[in-house]
Amino acid sequence: MIVEKLLRSKAVIWTLLIVPGLWPIWPIFIRPDASVLADPLKFVLHHLGFVACVLLATVLTFSPLRVLWPKWGIAQALNRHRRLVGVSVFVYAALHFATHVIYEGGTDTSALPEIFNTALKKPFQLVGLIAFVILLVLSVTSLNAAIKWLGGKLWKNIHRLIYLAAALAAYHQAAARKIFPLQVVWIFGPVVVLEIARIWKARKSTP
Repeated sequence: MIVEKLLRSKAVIWTLLIVPGLWPIWPIFIRPDASVLADPLKFVLHHLGFVACVLLATVLTFSPLRVLWPKWGIAQALNRHRRLVGVSVFVYAALHFATHVIYEGGTDTSALPEIFNTALKKPFQLVGLIAFVILLVLSVTSLNAAIKWLGGKLWKNIHRLIYLAAALAAYHQAAARKIFPLQVVWIFGPVVVLEIARIWKARKSTP
């Protein structure tokens, strides 16, 4: 199957991960969009956060797809890249955070304390910061050395925090753009449906 073969390729996955991040080049430089050019940094800020959320939701579908359709080649191909896609979520979240810092305080590092103080007072920013810290922990512990050091059970328990990160990211995305629940539903809705189906299948197969 062509799609399955393509998804097994790391080059294809790298392309699928990088291209969305380059999208702002189009409305800013290639075909300038007046609405984007009015505040291009804000557009980039929102776009990076959006891509991080979409990739987070995407990687969360890999495991339930494999459980629900264990012989499906596409599900198997996607699960080969779980770590790569998971780390890419953190990379986009880090770029989103860095852009937020620049947007709020420019390149002056002395503004960082004030930016953090402001974040602590705004629930959606605080939630986003917590989600970012969780993604940082998950990214660091995805290294082979960390997996060995932590042991299988502890590592799995830590990486279950990805569900908390997803919930926090969903709230952050909704509150920041004031469009809840439409966009958040279509980003994270499929994950919820697949997880429910996975739990249902597991309970059904339990004697």
